Amino acid sequence: MQSVRVIPCLDIDEGRVVKGTNFLSLRDAGDPVELASFYDRSGADEVVFLDITASSDNRPITIDLIKRAASVVFIPLTVGGGIRSVSDARAILRAGADKVALNSAALARPALICEIANEFGSQCVVLAIDSKWTGSSFEVYSHGGRTPTGIELKSWAILGERLGAGEILLTSMDRDGTKEGFDLEGLSAVAGATNVPIIASGGAGSLDHFVQGAKISGVTGLLAASVFHFGTFSVAEVKDALLAQSIPVRPNRILE
Repeated sequence: MQSVRVIPCLDIDEGRVVKGTNFLSLRDAGDPVELASFYDRSGADEVVFLDITASSDNRPITIDLIKRAASVVFIPLTVGGGIRSVSDARAILRAGADKVALNSAALARPALICEIANEFGSQCVVLAIDSKWTGSSFEVYSHGGRTPTGIELKSWAILGERLGAGEILLTSMDRDGTKEGFDLEGLSAVAGATNVPIIASGGAGSLDHFVQGAKISGVTGLLAASVFHFGTFSVAEVKDALLAQSIPVRPNRILE
């Protein structure tokens, strides 16, 4: 079994880390560079930066922010928000990111996935998907969860893999910030339909929730925000809970 990664997520709005519930009611959680450095020292396996208003505001993510974060973080850094072209991806990777996350722009023009994968390799391309249960199916949303697309979750995940995405970051809008647990049904649907690693996102509120997510075949990453930002659990505590259930994790690399 592949080691499961524990990944703090930093949702960024106007240069600050924010966190809400169901993508609404955002509250400040700190400086992104300081938090990224803290998680690096605390044993996180990766860090994800998502500029949650870059697409809706029709602007690029701040390159200077990525450079400053990359200078203090020595674990993989994934960056998403406002990436609309190969040149955008190139700028972010040159600034120090290891992977780029595509969401709204890929929905508007799916060929973007293929273009970036061809240029930099599939290992650099994360397809970020925000999904919501409509009562009969899971629907994909764009622009930070603001815009329904009418696209069904599983079909979009399958297409994204075919176009070259090397990983899928699946966020449940229904569970986001609720601390009610990952959407196991949605994760299972995507895991059963694709062959790329999946990062579970949205809803982690207890150590058992992380264990439940990790037990889904195909889920190799567990992403959370508020439980880390506001001190509910540490990365080390999550890893210890996974190890207690015989789920392999990367060794804690906690630095003083």
